[in-house]
Amino acid sequence: MTTTMSKPALRRVMRTFSGVHAAMYRLTKGAASNPHWPMLVLTVTGRKSGKSRDVPLVYVRDGDSYVVAAAYGGSAVDPAWWLNLKARPRAEVLTDGTRLTVEAAPATERQRADLWPRLVDMYPYFAEYQRRTARQIPVVVLTPV
Repeated sequence: MTTTMSKPALRRVMRTFSGVHAAMYRLTKGAASNPHWPMLVLTVTGRKSGKSRDVPLVYVRDGDSYVVAAAYGGSAVDPAWWLNLKARPRAEVLTDGTRLTVEAAPATERQRADLWPRLVDMYPYFAEYQRRTARQIPVVVLTPV
């Protein structure tokens, strides 16, 4: 299972699914989300294409910041949105009908020690995703600018 998301055909399927999910989120003003997990749409700029890319993600709040996990279903590779953010950390977040410009940064080890358990408490599947991979799933802090 750890290499499933590494396969190009499955990445295309996930990208399509994410695009549809993001569009439904926008169209329904967030109603097309699971009420148990807070959802945002993150818009990043492609590091190669320069095109905007949308990805729906679950998150926890940390003060004014939004915290997400670059889990990619427990894949052995980082998701493209995280690679894009590492190249171009400025992005946009849409949540609760509000669009914000954010700056992305990986959580420090101290932050991660606090934030990872909070992410797992909110979305227990993250624990399973971590078991599927040898990489440490990045915790990403999105701070409004």
